[in-house]
Amino acid sequence: MLAQPLRWPAEAHVLRGGDWVFERKLDGLRGLAVRNGGAVELWSRNHLPFHHRFPAIVAALGALGAPSFVMDGEIVAERGAATGFTLLQRGGEGVVTAYVAFDLLSLLGRETTGLPLRERRDLLTRLLQGAPAGLRLAERLEGDPGELLRAACESGWEGLVAKRADSAYRSGRSGDWRKLKCSARQEVVIGGWTDPSGVRSGFGALLCGYYESGRLLYAGKVGTGFDEATLRGLHAALQSIGTPDCPFADAPRAKGVHWVRPVLVAEVEFSEWTADGRMRHPRFLGLRPDKEPSQVYREQPR
Repeated sequence: MLAQPLRWPAEAHVLRGGDWVFERKLDGLRGLAVRNGGAVELWSRNHLPFHHRFPAIVAALGALGAPSFVMDGEIVAERGAATGFTLLQRGGEGVVTAYVAFDLLSLLGRETTGLPLRERRDLLTRLLQGAPAGLRLAERLEGDPGELLRAACESGWEGLVAKRADSAYRSGRSGDWRKLKCSARQEVVIGGWTDPSGVRSGFGALLCGYYESGRLLYAGKVGTGFDEATLRGLHAALQSIGTPDCPFADAPRAKGVHWVRPVLVAEVEFSEWTADGRMRHPRFLGLRPDKEPSQVYREQPR
């Protein structure tokens, strides 16, 4: 189940009707946790296996009391009080991973998706009682949505997710879940790269875009947010998927351009969209192996 964007405060009226609950918008990798007896698996949104990448989380899931369940949650990386998608991508000393569960799709062989969210959360709370380290329940936030969003942004969070307390769990993007972001963030498809200049190694910038009506539209160059290791590793990956053909429907004009097959998805942070559909001041946050390129679109409130 995916959330629709909600522009604040222009669409504040949406949250005035009905019973809404709020959670922190987590800055990690979405993952379904599946246990069937002794077998525990962790899957991305597009069904990539995560269980080998995060063995500590798999072990924690296997230590729970229930022999079978399917949970929805987010894999996050933390170093002390700091958390973020970049930590998850790059790791490093003192970085630990955790699975933050926020929904329950089945328990003990019985599907729970048709239950109201408040009942699914009650079951999930009971399931996670006494859970080992690295496994926890998403914190429920209460209060005025405007004040909650202000506090979230001041704390450096990505934003909030608002959910209708009586909603069922349905696949796809739903107005029963709405996301409120503190800064503009966007998943983009990498369609090419430019040569580096000066003393920089690897590449100069990534040429990125999003899909609309089956066409990959150019959204701008991303030239910041890379450390030296990322420049080298990503450059090698880009060279392996090179193509002579431009993947963009509206080919950008730039010197020293190299095209690639549009198979890699990145997440970027930027200040705003320009009138001609470009991202202003984008910064690279990391690759998104859990996202299909064909599902990357320009995120705008409906």
